[in-house]
Amino acid sequence: MKLSISKTHYEIIKFVIVGGINTLDYYIIYLFLLKILGLNYLVSHISGFIVSFIISYYLNCYFVYKVTPTWRKFIQFPLTQVINMGTQTVLLYIFVQWFHVSSVVAPFVGLIITIPITFVLSKYILKD
Repeated sequence: MKLSISKTHYEIIKFVIVGGINTLDYYIIYLFLLKILGLNYLVSHISGFIVSFIISYYLNCYFVYKVTPTWRKFIQFPLTQVINMGTQTVLLYIFVQWFHVSSVVAPFVGLIITIPITFVLSKYILKD
């Protein structure tokens, strides 16, 4: 019996891998700014998000969807991330302020909600 995995399934797997890389680089930057430089958790979050966003764009183009990066796609790609950033920021605030979750672990909570949304939006923008 031969197991067949569709192109979309491969894209999802690669998207999750890129997401893991993006989460790691975001979290390293977030913790560096939060713990080493002593910046506010929201400033640290937004800064980490911006850096990981740029890395995400290129990894999604080259590794996930196998498309050539263009300025047009680069300009449109943030539209997919506005929902992601907004949702993650609101969830971070809610979990830290309302539920007193540690600001060190709170960023991971939003990932459960934002990963599927971001995959669909990214595919729509990056693939012709």
